[in-house]
Amino acid sequence: MQVSLRGSSAREITRDALLQKVSEERQLRSHLRRAAAAALSIQHKLSGYVFLSTATFALTFLFVSSFWTDMYPFSVDANKNFCSFAVGMPEDRSVWLYQAKNLISLCCFILARCGHSCYKDGSMVDMTAVAMRLAVSLTDCKTWKSLKSENARAADASAESLIEFIGTYQSGTYNCVRQYIKCLGPHVASGKKSSITATDDHFLITASAITLALRPFHSKKEDRGPDLNVASKEYFTLILTIPYLCKRLPPMLLPALKHSSVLQPCLNILLVRISKDRIFEEMIKLEQSEVSPVVTSVIPCSGWALGNIVNLATNHDDLLNSGCFIQGLDFCLYVEVINCISQNILEGFEKSKGVSHSVGNTDFHDDTSVTEEGGTSGSCSMRTLFMDLLKPIYQQWHLRKLLMLAKEDASCNMGIKYDPVWTLKLSDVVCFYYHMLRIFSSFNPSIGALPILNMLAFSPGFLVDLWGALETSIFGQAIEGLQETGHVKQLSTNSSGEHVSSTRQRRNAKDTATKWANVLQKITGKSNESGEGTMPDSILVSQQSNDDALALWDIEAMRHASEGTGDDLMCMIYLFCAIYGHLLLVLDDIEFYEKQVPFTLEQQRKIASALNTFVYNSFVRNGGSYNKPLLDVAVRCVNLLYERDSRHKFCPISLWLAPARNGRIPIAAAARAHEAALGNFPGNSSSAIPTRSSVLTTLPHVYPFEERVQMFREFIESDKASRRVTGEVSGPGPGSIEIVIRRGHIIEDGYRQLNCLRSKLKSCIHVSFVSECGLPEAGLDYGGLSKEFLTDLSKTAFSPEYGLFSQTSESDTSLIPSNSAKLLDNGIDMIEFLGRVVGKALYEGILLDYSFSQVFVQKLLGRYNFLDELSTLDPELYRNLMQLKHYDGNVEDLCLDFTVTEELGGKRIVHELKPGGRSISVTNENKLHYVHAMADFKLNRQLLSGGLQDFDVDDLRNNTKYTGGYTESSRTVKLFWEVPCDVTLWASIGGQDVDRLPSASTCYNTLKLPTYKRSSTLRSKLLYAISSNAGFELS
Repeated sequence: MQVSLRGSSAREITRDALLQKVSEERQLRSHLRRAAAAALSIQHKLSGYVFLSTATFALTFLFVSSFWTDMYPFSVDANKNFCSFAVGMPEDRSVWLYQAKNLISLCCFILARCGHSCYKDGSMVDMTAVAMRLAVSLTDCKTWKSLKSENARAADASAESLIEFIGTYQSGTYNCVRQYIKCLGPHVASGKKSSITATDDHFLITASAITLALRPFHSKKEDRGPDLNVASKEYFTLILTIPYLCKRLPPMLLPALKHSSVLQPCLNILLVRISKDRIFEEMIKLEQSEVSPVVTSVIPCSGWALGNIVNLATNHDDLLNSGCFIQGLDFCLYVEVINCISQNILEGFEKSKGVSHSVGNTDFHDDTSVTEEGGTSGSCSMRTLFMDLLKPIYQQWHLRKLLMLAKEDASCNMGIKYDPVWTLKLSDVVCFYYHMLRIFSSFNPSIGALPILNMLAFSPGFLVDLWGALETSIFGQAIEGLQETGHVKQLSTNSSGEHVSSTRQRRNAKDTATKWANVLQKITGKSNESGEGTMPDSILVSQQSNDDALALWDIEAMRHASEGTGDDLMCMIYLFCAIYGHLLLVLDDIEFYEKQVPFTLEQQRKIASALNTFVYNSFVRNGGSYNKPLLDVAVRCVNLLYERDSRHKFCPISLWLAPARNGRIPIAAAARAHEAALGNFPGNSSSAIPTRSSVLTTLPHVYPFEERVQMFREFIESDKASRRVTGEVSGPGPGSIEIVIRRGHIIEDGYRQLNCLRSKLKSCIHVSFVSECGLPEAGLDYGGLSKEFLTDLSKTAFSPEYGLFSQTSESDTSLIPSNSAKLLDNGIDMIEFLGRVVGKALYEGILLDYSFSQVFVQKLLGRYNFLDELSTLDPELYRNLMQLKHYDGNVEDLCLDFTVTEELGGKRIVHELKPGGRSISVTNENKLHYVHAMADFKLNRQLLSGGLQDFDVDDLRNNTKYTGGYTESSRTVKLFWEVPCDVTLWASIGGQDVDRLPSASTCYNTLKLPTYKRSSTLRSKLLYAISSNAGFELS
């Protein structure tokens, strides 16, 4: 049947065609109603975020609401489908690309607003899921419906154009993805959801966001280099700087981010100088623009990029403590990028004066001051999580792989026009771990660089290879093969030994110097004669030295110090000193002298001479101010070697004296310089004072012992002169301190009358003796009676029968405080009084014929005693510990635990070497810890512990000096005095940074107190530091 319609053309249509047309019009009206409803709903959701024009809003969300229906404009009819414009005429393609870009931007905008707070809002999640499906489908023409095969190439070209737009800054894609991922949090992947559907939607959104972000890296477009560089720059700046990126995403999605096709271009872009500078500039802007800057103020964006790259480049199993690098990783590129980022981080620290200056130290000062206690704990937690990202770096598999490639001279294509091929070398690996070591020292809130130091120190062969490269750089190829016999031959032709030269000896070693050398040698238990007896090598047995011998140990390559050191060599020296200094703490004498592990004694002498020359010239040339982190680790390593040599000779004395053979200033000038630098000699402002004082304080061994004794006498004469100026009596006569001493009670009377004098003890003392019959003895004290009094008092008090001191062993008469002294009345106070007596004797030039154990001397100097010092204190225990350390069997069969039993006053007292030590068995895995814990207890904790005596807090407060910006009215200082403390050595306060623990320099009676804002934080940090029973490793 034919039907004519009013207003139609003369052409007639069939009934079926009419019904179809009417149906389409009804569908269109229904579609428009739903689109309008969707637009109103979305407008309601987003009204608080942004204002969109009505036309753009309606148009774009018309597409969003209708894409997954078979209606116009995404109809199954290819001629009416929106995507058909992408394969149409050029004008249609332009329209499609323009509208598709708007859709992508809008979908990303919705993604950025769908944060963690919106998860409970089902409609927002549904809308975001639909938006992300649309965005992904627009960039993948395979999902376009009814696409004809002949149009596939045109569709690919249009999709590639859209993908190119996604990688640009204008699209805002990466910025929106960043905002979304930052809202996820590490708990999202494993958190419980209200329904399976909700969980699926969340995963769909996250997966779609990652897919969209990675689209530019999987583009099929030819000559995509410039576009890929743009996308890589955006991806690096906005995605790789997301805190804990890998921990926020579901594990199922990580392989896509770890793929070399994604990681390689991002690493490559950082090595282009222009791009690198721009990326770091963008990171700084990003830090400043973050709404919540707490994360970036503690860890900068470059720091998060570092951690994320390490995580993305490796696969690490925390349970099995194993791992590997990802397949296809360009190792040369990986090492170079890590070094580049690390250098940027450290430069940022230095600019803000917040760089850590010591290895193993947790000092890190940032410009932000967290005033709330919660912020402080959050900062520590954030740094802990950050360090967890770097865990693969301190695994041995990581180091072994890089070293293997360095030995193979592995080359790689950097993808950079000006440097297409680059070879991985040992120096690159050294720089890598140099940067990591300093970053660990700065960021690790609990144990500093200890994890990475342990890994590097105990990795077989690494330290030896490092010294081999360093030795070649310092001594050169010609000297590299120098044998021990060469040294012996060189030294046997001259008269090397204990003195600098015959000329210098006549000038400096006067009779008084020899006398005072004998005094100090008696006290410390050292002597020039006995020291040589422990050296079996012929290189050490000669008795004199001349300039030729000194020149041998003054290493020419090290005379320019850090100023003349290249970057690679500087990194190598730093890393070597840090690792070897750490290893020396646990290396026993059997390994060092007998097994000669890891170095022979010849190599040890080379190491000592090179570092000694380097450190000395660093101080002389610039006062130690240039590259302080490097100098700190070098000084520490040199001093550890010198202390070991002092205990058991392996170096000639000329080695330690060599660097200063031509540059030592006169003794009196050095003494005055030292006092002036310490603030005790006003009026002298010579620029050379800090330099020379630093040498005398840090490297006193470069001065012969006799010269140091003469300097000591200069200090005393200067002090006496200043006291005379103030009117104090320094000799016999009126005004001197009168004391009466009973012969039978010389210690008690001396303690009662002298212990209260404090600094007045320096004044002249006039002694009158009372005989055992109770009658005053005849005689006037012109110095002889006071000398007799000090000599007799020390003889009685230091006698083992008195109970204050005991001998270390039957063969060694060196003295050490007795453990039973704490049981005597005023035993600890009496030992302190004897210290004043010794000081008075030194001050007056009186020889006391006693020597202290090296362990006790180290304790007096505020130094930490290590394992090998135990051999002088308790040889039997030391032998047993060495047998345990080198025991090849199952240590558990010995039934040991982390406790030690002490017999004191007829009672057996059990001490735990660590918390819960009674229940911790000693095993093969922890036996080294047990050995050093036992040594620490005997040498540091048990020795002169002082018991539980109280002290006068008010007296401590009245005698405290404040430095480092602190005053008595400072808030932190007031909080400190509110916290009860039981440490008596602190006399001055200084320090910064609320995150670090307080530390003490006991040799200078100094407490370094950070600027805590709350008393509870100060108390917890202070008690933690006190109760840790740790030495320098805690600082």
